[in-house]
Amino acid sequence: MMGPIDGVRVLDLTRLLPGAYATLLLADLGADVVKIEDPRGGDGMRTMAPLVAGVNFFEQLNRNKRSVTLDLRSRDAAGILDALMARADVVVESFRPSTARRLGVDGATLSRRHPRMICASMSGFGQAGADAERAAHDINYQGLAGLLRPPTLPVPLVADIGCAMQTAIAVLAALVARERTGAGAVIDSPIQSAAHAWAMFPTTTDLASACYMVYETSDGQWLALGALEPKFWRGFCERIGRPELVPLQHATAEAGAHALAEVRAVFKSRTRDEWLAHFAVADVCVTPVLTAAEARVRRPPQPNGAPALGADTDAVLEEAGIDAFARARLRADGVV
Repeated sequence: MMGPIDGVRVLDLTRLLPGAYATLLLADLGADVVKIEDPRGGDGMRTMAPLVAGVNFFEQLNRNKRSVTLDLRSRDAAGILDALMARADVVVESFRPSTARRLGVDGATLSRRHPRMICASMSGFGQAGADAERAAHDINYQGLAGLLRPPTLPVPLVADIGCAMQTAIAVLAALVARERTGAGAVIDSPIQSAAHAWAMFPTTTDLASACYMVYETSDGQWLALGALEPKFWRGFCERIGRPELVPLQHATAEAGAHALAEVRAVFKSRTRDEWLAHFAVADVCVTPVLTAAEARVRRPPQPNGAPALGADTDAVLEEAGIDAFARARLRADGVV
């Protein structure tokens, strides 16, 4: 099936999670995403130990893409990259600003050479300012945004994921604007800004009440109750035979503690599956708290796996007008 941006060509110069997820969103919408990787091993996620047991981030984040190897530091790289960009609509890069300028892939340089190009730069702290060159990762951005609750590690990686989503949205908006004006765009997408955007929303600690909580069942399993609206809470209380708890939905202090204790005791009286069967006919926002392994079983299969490193180098370079003789020379010199 054709996607809404089928035919849009994207060059992905990013590494690790934020850029990979941003371009995955575009690939899933139909874009032809070409991932440019270093010939000496490619994206670090290819060999990174999984942060979650059994989860291969590279495979999940790079499906529906093509892989081209190119040593951006080589003297021949600039001409090859320029040929690829001449056919592209979007470039997404995640270098530090000074590195992007040195490689000639920063927004200012690319927009001069390719005025219709949409150039998205994803960096930790933006393209300018005192922290522009500062190294950091998701845990650092969340800490600076006030999102961490020590000693618990951040789950999910909301700064990285948030920035990826914001970048993809900005690219889509720029594509629409280009249809109207014919001009490309330069997008500055700092991960720290995305972290601060998430910090605007209340934490689950702020929301915690009897109607919005996880509860343990008699078999040591857990259920999540999200009965925020009065109709859901009322339906829940009636279904468990405790209508007197309805007025205590958002109660605080002693009354709130009483409501929590009462609902905890109710949930401890049956197993998880017994409660799920009990609530199957009720509209009350009760779901199981699955383990990572259980959730993976339920996850729908993903189309098309991630490409092998450099699997599409010849095809993509040929599309850009680089003949077989030139490709052989580049390969012999270690450029691709």
